[in-house]
Amino acid sequence: MPEEKSPGGPDLAQGIATSQLSDGEKLLGHVGSDLVLLVRSGDEFFAIDPHCSHYNGPLEEGIVADGSIRCPWHHACFDLRTGEALRAPAFRALACWAVEHRDNTIFVRGKRSVPASSVRRTATEPAPARIVIVGGGAAGFAAAEMLRREQFGGSIVIVSNDDASPVDRPNLSKDYLAGHAPEDWVHLAPDDFYSDNAIDLRLDSDVAAIDTRSRTITLSNEENIAYDKLLLATGAEPVRLWIPGGNEPYVHALRSLKDCRNIIASAQGATRAVILGASFIGLEVAAALRARGIDVHVVAPEKRPMERILGPELGRFIQSLHEEHGVVFHLIDTAVSIANNEVTLKSGRNLAADFIVAGIGVRPRVDLAAKAGLLVERGVVVNSCLETSAPGVYAAGDIARWPDKYSGTNIRVEHWVVAERQGQTAALNMMGHRESFAAVPFFWSQHYDVPINYIGHAERWDELAIEGDVASRDCVVRFKQEGRLQALASISRDRESLCAELSMERQARV
Repeated sequence: MPEEKSPGGPDLAQGIATSQLSDGEKLLGHVGSDLVLLVRSGDEFFAIDPHCSHYNGPLEEGIVADGSIRCPWHHACFDLRTGEALRAPAFRALACWAVEHRDNTIFVRGKRSVPASSVRRTATEPAPARIVIVGGGAAGFAAAEMLRREQFGGSIVIVSNDDASPVDRPNLSKDYLAGHAPEDWVHLAPDDFYSDNAIDLRLDSDVAAIDTRSRTITLSNEENIAYDKLLLATGAEPVRLWIPGGNEPYVHALRSLKDCRNIIASAQGATRAVILGASFIGLEVAAALRARGIDVHVVAPEKRPMERILGPELGRFIQSLHEEHGVVFHLIDTAVSIANNEVTLKSGRNLAADFIVAGIGVRPRVDLAAKAGLLVERGVVVNSCLETSAPGVYAAGDIARWPDKYSGTNIRVEHWVVAERQGQTAALNMMGHRESFAAVPFFWSQHYDVPINYIGHAERWDELAIEGDVASRDCVVRFKQEGRLQALASISRDRESLCAELSMERQARV
């Protein structure tokens, strides 16, 4: 028989001298056939699965802080003691191993069972009997998952106007659209998750009205559902293309799994596509379609892609990156009409297209909240606990405008991870806790093999400080206003991105 190979690194079961690891350091080894990451936090040692449960990011390259470890890729956070996924985008706990400390030596033993939650919180009021969640996106799913993880024993109803269970929307414009990921990867949880956790998921359902006095919602089929606590997580909808031909069947938006399936169907046998809009979504779609061998033209009114958000240097880099992969840009231009598989531009040029994807922005779905009498001001206004102007009604995700502790202003952002984390916080508060939402906004965008991470929220800045080389895909860009850091974008600087997030969070607490 061939000799069985070990997975590499030191055998942690044989023992490691405590002097080998300083506070915050990590060591990748193995116990039997299992890869294990040994982590030191203060005078304590922990042994955990070395891969993030979100996209298998290498936790060895993350940072250790406050008894937790943070993933370098998408900033998920795990409790070192229990492995619990403390913050989205990860939801599944890490495997943990028992650690024995003897004679200045650390021995890693067998796997330990992991409790459902590492923190048992004390509620300030009785838990409600029924929680209703309007919206089957990031915030709605995260809220329902956290409720059950925290042993909420009441009824949970999710009302979603999608025809599919909650999906990992970032995948729709990235790997799934590119054909690199199967559809199984797209759903945030398997279908039996909802039945196993007694979550009443109502798909293809629209809410027509909310009565905050009687605490009921009315569906479009006139069914009434009573609630004790209500979470509005209605998200955003694509801005419609108001030009002649904008409703042709070969013109697509991308928001739902159904939208993505329609684009994939159009891409079968297609040779050319036009993207309207040079947003993150538009350019991620461009990269995904180039992976399918489709010629892509991008039309946008700005001088450089995403300059308003990322500044001119990163804008130029992103444009050149896409041009290297064959994308053709038509900037400072817009579409004025569509007919016979052809886009006519304001400049007078005509672009042939087998299909078109309009990525010209999204609009928060606040009409339901406004009709219910909630305070709406460029979003649904919430307090630090994400409660709206109506007692017992919470809002999270793309519609929520909340008091950001770091900037000291009320902000609304359309970031996937923010929506998930707000859903988690809202869930705790609907159970009777009083937790402020204090996470610093974070998002990532993938363009071919180049990921861009962004921390914070900079609506404006008067200084851009660039460290490293943007063209070499190794840089940090700091957005400052009156000398204070507002946001940070990075390429190939994952650790610095994590450290910036941690620093901003700690300043926000103060």
